[in-house]
Amino acid sequence: MLLRHTPKEITERSALVINPAKTCQPIGAMYASLGINGCLPHSHGSQGCCAYHRSTLTRHYKEPIVAATSSFTEGASVFGGQANLLQAIENIFTVYEPEIIAVHTTCLSETIGDDLKQIAIKADKEGKIPAGKYVIGAPTPSYVGSHVTGFSNMVKAMAGLAESSGKKNGKVNIIPGWVEPSDMRELKRLAELIGVDYTLFPDTSGVLDGPLSGEYTMFPKGGTTVQALKESGDSIGTLALGEWCSADAARQLDAKCKVPCSVLDMPFGLKATDRFIDALRIVAGTTVPDEVTYERGQLVDLISDMHQYFYHKRVALVGDPDQLISMVEFLVSIDMCPVHVVTGTPGKKFEKRIKALTKDMPFEVKVKAKGDMFLLHQWIKNEPVDLLIGNTYCKYIARDEDLPLVRWGFPILDRQGHQYFPTVGYKGGLRLLEKILSALLDRKDRDDPERSFELVM
Repeated sequence: MLLRHTPKEITERSALVINPAKTCQPIGAMYASLGINGCLPHSHGSQGCCAYHRSTLTRHYKEPIVAATSSFTEGASVFGGQANLLQAIENIFTVYEPEIIAVHTTCLSETIGDDLKQIAIKADKEGKIPAGKYVIGAPTPSYVGSHVTGFSNMVKAMAGLAESSGKKNGKVNIIPGWVEPSDMRELKRLAELIGVDYTLFPDTSGVLDGPLSGEYTMFPKGGTTVQALKESGDSIGTLALGEWCSADAARQLDAKCKVPCSVLDMPFGLKATDRFIDALRIVAGTTVPDEVTYERGQLVDLISDMHQYFYHKRVALVGDPDQLISMVEFLVSIDMCPVHVVTGTPGKKFEKRIKALTKDMPFEVKVKAKGDMFLLHQWIKNEPVDLLIGNTYCKYIARDEDLPLVRWGFPILDRQGHQYFPTVGYKGGLRLLEKILSALLDRKDRDDPERSFELVM
């Protein structure tokens, strides 16, 4: 359904969300769980919830998402789901033989008050968890936070596996936040180029970007191993990429195992990637290799060559807070003007950060945390923009307002490639600029009169 009914007049809303700019916590927890090698995610709730979460991830990644469910019925809804989860744990280890089960709750099990930690202890005492196997859990009620919150909560559960032997292993933990498998692969490539021995978790590369081989593998070779998660407590430091997705797990590692942490922005664009590379250089005690410097120079060259098409273009953005912060900084650095910025995830800190990044803009910047795309659409109607950046749901706004759209973020349901082509790092910056340039120049070609319809741009 198109959104032509959206009025220009903005009415203050306190309890009504229209066209939300987020989805629910369990989807984030399920995605994070898939970044553990040999892990079977488990949805502690009804079959319908699990089916929705699996289908959303399947549509985005175009890969079959495997997850189990406690299959709540009326009885579990009234008396609690402990019996269901205990039976599920036993069945899963017996039938599917995963290395680890990552349990996340749903609205129903959270409202009932099921205690995942207590249930896991009971399962262990009753011998339902085989030796050398693990069960972790994260509370992820959908009525609090967003998919970003759920991702963060499950990554904290992973960090809970960490153990400290008292002897450092020389590795660096990198917590990438919610990015694509291609982005995680790119982060690992950069760390290897700089000579950093790392543990990246979660790691969905090799899980959700694998080849079509003709053979089904329930547990792909990719993902962070349980052993690596346990050894993360002996690392010399942690780089957490993103305050909302990664910082809580890094601080938990610091408190539990005395692994010092640094919270950085996600390395989208030039400046954020510079800071990430510099942090890796310092941790490794080495210099940045020529190959990385060369890639940076390519990004700067493209910015310089095409600056005339970026200059003072007004942009509206919607997405997750960690990603938006770095993207806004990138756009400002190339003299574009992000004038409308919305995230569905709560957090006044987000609004302050965006305001600080855009304080020198020649236009007024509107920013809203815990906002929705209906509000974004109203802002665009009142103050038009040249470009819209966001997920697939933005296509309706783009069509209604005749705007070029760059698909970026989660979920992307109607295009391919995001799981294979990174947008982090310098090479990812080239990809982002190519997408932005293509959208702007395609629109220019469409709208230019014949006298200015140029062959060479």
